Amino acid sequence: MRILGISAYYHDSAAALLIDGEIAAAAQEERFTRKKHDENFPAQAIAYCLQAGGITMAEVDRVVFYDKPLLKFERLLETYLAFAPKGFRSFRLAMPVWLREKLFLKDLLKSELQAFAPGFDVEQQLLFSEHHLSHAASAFFPSPFDEAVVLTMDGVGEWTTTSLAVGRGNKLEIQKEIHFPHSLGLLYSAFTYYTGFKVNSGEYKVMGLAPYGQPKYAQTILDHLIDLKPDGSFRLDMAYFDYCTGLTMTNAKFHDLFGAPPRQPEQALTQREMDLAASVQAVTEEAMLRLVRSAVQATGIANVCLAGGVALNCVGNGKVLRDGAAKNIWIQPAAGDAGGALGAALAGYHLHLDQPRQVQRPDAMHGAYLGPAYEQAEIERQLTQAGAKFTVLDDDALLEACARGLAEEQALGWFQGRMEFGPRSLGGRSILGDPRSPNMQSVLNLKVKYRESFRPFAPAVLREQVAEWFELDGDSPYMLLVADVAKRHRKAMSAAEQQLFGIEKLKVPRSDIPAVTHVDYSARIQTVHSETNPRFHGLLTRFNAITGCPVLVNTSFNVRGEPIVCTPADAFRCFMGTEIELLAVGNCLLRKEEQDPSLKLDYKNQFELD
Repeated sequence: MRILGISAYYHDSAAALLIDGEIAAAAQEERFTRKKHDENFPAQAIAYCLQAGGITMAEVDRVVFYDKPLLKFERLLETYLAFAPKGFRSFRLAMPVWLREKLFLKDLLKSELQAFAPGFDVEQQLLFSEHHLSHAASAFFPSPFDEAVVLTMDGVGEWTTTSLAVGRGNKLEIQKEIHFPHSLGLLYSAFTYYTGFKVNSGEYKVMGLAPYGQPKYAQTILDHLIDLKPDGSFRLDMAYFDYCTGLTMTNAKFHDLFGAPPRQPEQALTQREMDLAASVQAVTEEAMLRLVRSAVQATGIANVCLAGGVALNCVGNGKVLRDGAAKNIWIQPAAGDAGGALGAALAGYHLHLDQPRQVQRPDAMHGAYLGPAYEQAEIERQLTQAGAKFTVLDDDALLEACARGLAEEQALGWFQGRMEFGPRSLGGRSILGDPRSPNMQSVLNLKVKYRESFRPFAPAVLREQVAEWFELDGDSPYMLLVADVAKRHRKAMSAAEQQLFGIEKLKVPRSDIPAVTHVDYSARIQTVHSETNPRFHGLLTRFNAITGCPVLVNTSFNVRGEPIVCTPADAFRCFMGTEIELLAVGNCLLRKEEQDPSLKLDYKNQFELD
């Protein structure tokens, strides 16, 4: 049985394909169109999934859309009516789009799907899931648990912003919900907007900024913005927010509460923004902890699955893990809306069609390596067509050359195997660096990624050595858990260094791996497993043999505002548009000094800033 899942028309559209319950392929549309957070119908992602599965659309049994647009329209309409006449300008802007496109989504999907298969029968073959059910399905069904409590937390689906479900076998039932406008995700997005970052893409910047500040405003948030109950349920005071009917997240009352208007994008960051970030992060973590504790207590189930955009808050996830209320946690690596495509397919297969579930361990996601891969001949063809100069090496020689270059503090573009599904590069489409270098963090941020200097980088570490280097002794294959660097690898700070504030803290090497040690000694860890990514594991093993360090800096292969690279040609363009010194694509090794200088690109300003 072949099930295609689709998410689209909001942001991060994607497609996923199940074949007899097995996840065969999944990808975001942005990777193909090169438009960040592309929300359009995922035609190219669908074409890839069909090709990866070796089938045509005519052979697909069901297509499942990830939410119910009529329920979403109901929420939009009821919200505007509840606040009328306030918000008429926003209403006037939203309605034409809904009336032209989203309200008649079934007809739109029919025309798009029949472009792939003229005989596609919408009435018989097209199903609609619900937004949070799709999230919950994406979290439970691929998890390694026979039974689990499932928490989904995001901005908003149709009406739901937070849900609690219980999964057993091939069944999944939502038991509790919190509804719009009360939303943990939208509270976080309000502070994303207020601190000058872009909503729906800059939330992770707020999380990265938080360790530079103190949670000075946390009590103000709890006193005025959110009524957080002991069981984690909550209500927001909507007098401070404008997202129901306005064109911004916050309003004048919010600004008065915190003493200033919102920071303008790209303005210099001050200690105030860092303290605001620390404050909303602290409140979010407390809400996550309370929700998990109460869910485990209410159900008696100690296995917890997480999905929804808030589940990408890896600092909060780390706190949940260390809290111990949940015996085991598993987080969907594509926790945001892109993962809704996978969840929709899984919900259609198991819940609608009542197909059996086979639990897989460590999980059913295949390491999240679900995107396109390229044969060596195709890699060489694309690189030659682009004018690249490269050397073809055998596996051992490639790993040796790359490890040596990394040990000499060169930045390495690493393009191997299948592309990752979800927002994190996990050693398929990555930029790698030496974590021992005190300069690597700033070099990668400013000269390679062209992004804000405060943003931290993640360590990729051999799974078998994670406990030696970090205060974590378990799996974290998807870079979704934060833990501290092990005390044995930390460096003591002087009294003067301990008095530093804000970005000044960056200048102090805090451990033996300063490029991946955040200012609070934390790190967003990826454990690398030989079973799911043998080549990346081999590179780390070789680097460890040379340096005695089984850790590498791992960041996504792109520049700020660009989707992660998908094809060998994408990788070469990014290589030539940045100061990456080495590029490994399949078994091809490229050195920057050997390339035609006329091919160098001005990549820094090529993409809209995120």
